[in-house]
Amino acid sequence: MTELCPPHVAGNWPSWVGPELVAGRTLSFSELRTVEDWVFWQETRPEEQGRTVIVGRRHDGTLVDLIPPERTVGTRVHEYGGGAWDVRLKNGYPEVVFSDRKVGGLWFSNREGMFQALSGDRAPEMRYADLTWDTAGDGVFCVRETHDEGLPTAALVHVSQSGQETVLVDGADFYAAPRPSLDGASLAWFSWQNPEMPWTVTRLSVAPIDRPGLKLGRAIDLSGQTPCSIIEPRWGADGYLYATSDAQGCWTPVKFVHDQTGWKEQFFPEAGAEIGLPHWVFGQRTLTPLPDGQLLALGIREGLTGVLLFADGHWKTVQMGAPVNVPERLSNGQFAWIDAPENAPPALAIGDMDGNFERFRSSVVLPNTITCDDIAKPSLFSFPTADGSKAYALFYEPASSTSHLKEGEKPPLVVMAHGGPTGRANSGFAFKVQWWTSRGFAVLDVNYRGSTGFGRKYREALNEQWGVADVEDCLAGVQSLIEQGLVDPARCVIRGSSAGGLTVLSALAQSDLFVAGASLYGVTDLRALAAETHKFEARYLDGLIGPYPEKEAVYLERSPLTHAEKISVPVLFLHGGADKVVPLAQAEAMRTKLAQSDLHVYPDEGHGFRAREVVEDALERELRFYRTVFAASADLAL
Repeated sequence: MTELCPPHVAGNWPSWVGPELVAGRTLSFSELRTVEDWVFWQETRPEEQGRTVIVGRRHDGTLVDLIPPERTVGTRVHEYGGGAWDVRLKNGYPEVVFSDRKVGGLWFSNREGMFQALSGDRAPEMRYADLTWDTAGDGVFCVRETHDEGLPTAALVHVSQSGQETVLVDGADFYAAPRPSLDGASLAWFSWQNPEMPWTVTRLSVAPIDRPGLKLGRAIDLSGQTPCSIIEPRWGADGYLYATSDAQGCWTPVKFVHDQTGWKEQFFPEAGAEIGLPHWVFGQRTLTPLPDGQLLALGIREGLTGVLLFADGHWKTVQMGAPVNVPERLSNGQFAWIDAPENAPPALAIGDMDGNFERFRSSVVLPNTITCDDIAKPSLFSFPTADGSKAYALFYEPASSTSHLKEGEKPPLVVMAHGGPTGRANSGFAFKVQWWTSRGFAVLDVNYRGSTGFGRKYREALNEQWGVADVEDCLAGVQSLIEQGLVDPARCVIRGSSAGGLTVLSALAQSDLFVAGASLYGVTDLRALAAETHKFEARYLDGLIGPYPEKEAVYLERSPLTHAEKISVPVLFLHGGADKVVPLAQAEAMRTKLAQSDLHVYPDEGHGFRAREVVEDALERELRFYRTVFAASADLAL
């Protein structure tokens, strides 16, 4: 009998996911917003050398680019950026304020054209983020980061369209989310001080705005008595201020009501999910107030994302596709969101709470020959940890409509250690997973202790344990898969980027489970990182490792560079020459200590690869690396 799917060795299957599909034709969507019947979003286009634009969709479906072709939206505040634009309607047409990623400054763009409000070539350098239109004027509230001698300084400022800049509040190490009330009478924001991070302890403040002088009155601290992460202030049409706080164990919405006696805090009931994301970038939204006291939220349960509605005193799950942002309400009662399901590339979507929605403007069009059998879907995977608790991961089996495992064959395994380390594995469709599964690899995307989406206690389990708990969990997850007979124990590899690179290298030094590893712009020397990294993360390691230099011995012990001689398998390093977050010197130092390693540098790339040709090369280079290792291992076994 002729086999319909001829067998191929897993890891070498012919794949429909080519590098040009991943890097050359895939749009990236973020920061969706709505104003009346318009939908707006940020869109990055590889075919335009990675240019980022703001796109608007009229109610009739017409799409309009809202910034000139010579401009690209972005900011380097905190290096990671976000919140580099805002939009409002002026005489029925969008007016955009934005920061240019390449030249900086602030720019305004409307139907009449574009003009510059603030230049980006001033000394000292000024960077702007979290732009928010003044609801009672023609200017914009934003975070300003000043780069002069020493560490950058932060402030909340107001910038008029004529370029007049007014400092509203300063003195804190970091600021975020300046949000004016709908009547323009008050301003809310949150801030934090070193050594805290925005997911450990923040302060939520609100102050009256004295107009026309644009001065803030006495600020009121709404953070409460329990030190917590309280983030994402947002005003409702009812005049109340909403935010999300983890004072009760996981990020949960809270409402602040103001009367003659002051501000009153009202926590929403626990939703059985985490409603909030770590503030790595500006502009994130996980909750939106609705009429009649209702609240729509993006909730994460055991690593999986869903939409929750608070109505009639309780939470319920609503079917609204697979949003990566909280759906935003349109004037006709419908909602818009970025839809990222497990089985299809991200797209923009418009629909209702009953599961009726239309996807438009897909990030990429898949080949018409692709079936559901060609796309790997995640399954929730949990396993015991070394300390007797439980950790989580997403497990993907190989997927192909034209190839299959031979009888008795187990697939090779790619273990993914996410960055942050305060981050998470996401279940939405991603080419970083399909690249491997379509070729016959299994993938384990690990939500090790310290990951988000599982509550504050799980996140804090990595406190002073980075390089220990994350490594233990990656190893335990692999061991569990091997014991269940789901993967080939002789063909397990591990990869990670940024903080995940440290996890990769530490795992290779501590275990013989892996035959190779790849570190993409990863950490190798914790002492050097503490001394060299940028301000936003300058004290991040205080919580993950301990204060420096008091805990210098621990920094030395946890650094993969210290244990390089224990790594006996090949390692691939991929790094950007312009990386300001994890400098190239980190990879270079590790490379010199490893006999079986290769370092490839992309001179113009920063922290993360963006250029089309770089993304393509990195994917192909890593694949060749693993296949070469597997072939060599097979030869040795003969």
